[in-house]
Formats: sequence, C-alpha cells, structure tokens
Amino acid sequence: MKKILVIGSTVTDIIVELVDRLPRTGEDVHVKNQRMSLGGCAYNVSDSIRHLGVPYILFSPIGTGVYGQFVREELGKRGITSPLPTPEQDNGCCYCLVESTGERTFICYHGAEYLFRKEWFDQIPLDEIEAVYICGLEIEEATGPVIIDFLEQNPQLKTYFAPGPRLTVLPPRRVARLYALSPILHLNETEALSASGETTVAAAADRLYSQTRNTVIITLGEKGCYYFDGKTQEMIPAVPTDPVDTIGAGDSHIGTVIACLAKGMSLPEALRFANRVSAAVVGTAGALLPDEIFSKLPL
Repeated sequence: MKKILVIGSTVTDIIVELVDRLPRTGEDVHVKNQRMSLGGCAYNVSDSIRHLGVPYILFSPIGTGVYGQFVREELGKRGITSPLPTPEQDNGCCYCLVESTGERTFICYHGAEYLFRKEWFDQIPLDEIEAVYICGLEIEEATGPVIIDFLEQNPQLKTYFAPGPRLTVLPPRRVARLYALSPILHLNETEALSASGETTVAAAADRLYSQTRNTVIITLGEKGCYYFDGKTQEMIPAVPTDPVDTIGAGDSHIGTVIACLAKGMSLPEALRFANRVSAAVVGTAGALLPDEIFSKLPL
C-alpha cells in the first residue's frame, strides 16, 4: 500500500473550557479547565489515518520556541519525527475556546508551522505516494503557491482539499489553480454554502463539482454528511453522540475518509465510518481519539 502525504500544520492546542459561553467585550469570566494538547489540521488528519493502519508522511514544519518544543516532544512520544529541517522561527499555537454546548472558537497564532519552502518538496519519495491532503490555512499563507506548484508538477497524485473557512478569502487565482487539479473537496455546510453562493447543500455541491469535476463531501454536523460525485448524491446519516467538544471533528472525518478509500472501501462505506469516528471525537475531550476508544468502533 502506498502512503498518504499529509501537508500542513502541527501546533500546540491550548484548550480552554468555558463555564458557559464566550465573554462579551470587557467582561470577566472564569474557566472550568485549561490544558495543552497536540493539534493542528495536518496532525489531526494524520492521526486518523494512523488509526486505520494506512502508511503516511506527516509533512509538517516544526518551529522553535516553547510551542515548538512542546510539539517536538509530543511527537517524539509517539515515535514521529518531521522530515523537515527546523525553521528559525517560533512555532505557533491555537487557543481553542470551548463553550458549554461543546461548540468551539479558535484564536490562532500562526508561526513556522504554516510556512513551506520549495526545496523541502525535493525530499518527497514520489514513487511511494498515492494521495495528498492539503488545508486552506497553508494555501492562504505567503508560501501557499509553493504547495500548489508541487501539486501541479505531480498531477498523478490524488488530492484531498479541506479548505475550511478560508476558501472565501483565498486569492481567487490560487483557488482556480487548485480546482484545475480536480481535488476531492471536504467542507462543512456553512463553508460550502458560502463558497458556492448557493442556499441549499445539494445546489452547493453541484456548483462546486462543476468547478472541480470531482467528488464534493459536505459535513452536516448532527445530520451526518452529504456527497455528490457527478452521478450519485446521497445523505449519510450521523451517529448520535453526547457532545463534549467539536475540536478536530472535521479533521478526523476527512482523515478517516482518506484512509478508508486507500484501503479499498467504497465512498459511502468510508463516509459511514467517518461519521462514526467524528462522532466519537465530538464525544471526547480534545481533537485526538485515544487508541482504546478507536479500537472499539465497529468498522
């Protein structure tokens, strides 16, 4: 089995559990709990791929400073090392503010983990790679075109693009270049409606498919997810859960889809299991699903 190349960030998540809700301007609030955890879209995606035993390369810069040290130490505990040299720049972090409902708000400090250099991509063993994951956050940065250049030079690689909420603020030329590569798109409902200008999920998927000519997957929270591959459109129901927080739900979903498809599952099968995994993540504190919980999920 070939590997998945996971391009993107690994950061320190500082998870702050609020007593009730986000504070208003000038208001003082107490928090229930605060802790640090390994996070970042690319790392979260890679961890879901790992759970399913699919080989991967985490192509993620790790900077300096206290947050870079934390990331490096936590990866080391898991036997993971970055193939990239250490940039002379601080690693960033993400403040994850969790309300009593489980909904999360991110305040991000971007550092070295979002910036890529052209020469780094020469290290990639292309003959070992089947597919690539990319996120909108890295594409938005000044070095985003370096990632797009790599993908354009290697059109044989299947691309999964999870733009997140940044799709509507990315430079249009970058979006056009990515869409020309026919990526599989993975968005949530709000992102899909905003990016397409449509008012329904089905219309949004149809519009986005017309631009990429490839499968569009739209997650719908407690309603499940929807996909359109140009021929078939289907709603895959959600798995009920008691929400703790929604951190990492989307990352776990796309990571699971990528791994399941690499293992030969059909797209509906992959989406059903991805719904199960993301529900388990929502029912667990933080973005990462412990091995013992994952092992109990029926495939």
